[in-house]
Amino acid sequence: MDSHHSYSQVKGVSTGTTILAVKFNGGVIIGSDSRASMGESYVSSKTINKLIQVHDRIFCCIAGSLADAQAVTKMAKFQLSFHSIQMESPPLVKAAASIMRELCYNNKEELQAGFITAGWDRKKGPQIYVVSLGGMLLSQPFTIGGSGSTYIYGYVDAKFKPDMSLEEAIQFSTNALALAMGRDNVSGGVVHLVVITEAEVKHVVVPGNKLPKFHDE
Repeated sequence: MDSHHSYSQVKGVSTGTTILAVKFNGGVIIGSDSRASMGESYVSSKTINKLIQVHDRIFCCIAGSLADAQAVTKMAKFQLSFHSIQMESPPLVKAAASIMRELCYNNKEELQAGFITAGWDRKKGPQIYVVSLGGMLLSQPFTIGGSGSTYIYGYVDAKFKPDMSLEEAIQFSTNALALAMGRDNVSGGVVHLVVITEAEVKHVVVPGNKLPKFHDE
């Protein structure tokens, strides 16, 4: 186990990341775990940048190389703002996801990043899109990704239900990320969530000492 863990550490930024998104009644939550490396109050730029706002009500979440991800989301932001000026209306979540898909798929040799695009628009309300390995755009009620996600498939499949309340969805997201962090052998992390509804975009940060603890029986 230890040798495996030290090997995965060598791989760099993509290690020990879990990303997720979940629809609830009226909105969508997109979230990730983050490492707070210099004490409780310190929030590194990596913490913020895993969840990137590409338009008012549209966020992308990244598991993989941060440099890759930032380059892609920068291009996506540019294309989306151009798109919304042309259309004279805010972009649809699917349009953002399509742009992300094209950018990722065009760069797939260099890009080792997994993406989730989530947001709210007037046409379809809350939505979540992921890009499959084959480059297909898939719409899902919830999704998880990143290295820690392998530990929590059972948990999220058992606990997810459609039309959760906001409180239930925050609990679901926090528990899933805390569980993944515990299993992924990472301590001192925080959970970072963005709640997107028609009315607002709200950031929620749950510090490590407030995360639920899971103990193997």
